[in-house]
Amino acid sequence: MVKSAKGMAALGGLVYSTESGRTCPGCRQPVSACVCAVSALPEGDGIARVRRETKGRGGKTVTTVSGVLLAPEELKALAKKLKTRCGCGGAVKEGVIEIQGDHAELIRDWLNEQGFEAKRAGG
Repeated sequence: MVKSAKGMAALGGLVYSTESGRTCPGCRQPVSACVCAVSALPEGDGIARVRRETKGRGGKTVTTVSGVLLAPEELKALAKKLKTRCGCGGAVKEGVIEIQGDHAELIRDWLNEQGFEAKRAGG
């Protein structure tokens, strides 16, 4: 008959160590070498696709801009400029800029003026 381990032996060895200093809870790397906060650019072809959507929004029209290859902070700044240009509200959700109302042509033209390659998508 085999005895079951009790106490500290039941935990399987090392419980706590200060050898590596503070570690990130996400990636378990030292805080100085943490890669959790580093955000990669989104994947895509770099063409901003501007479309008008109403589905799933209670009949409200929203203009969406997707495919812009910018970091999340820069994407929020671009969304703020678009909201100011259109004079309406909006948000950034999962890498897609949502602007309230039908402003697809205005946004596409403005993005092309700013140096982005923008196309009208959808119907």
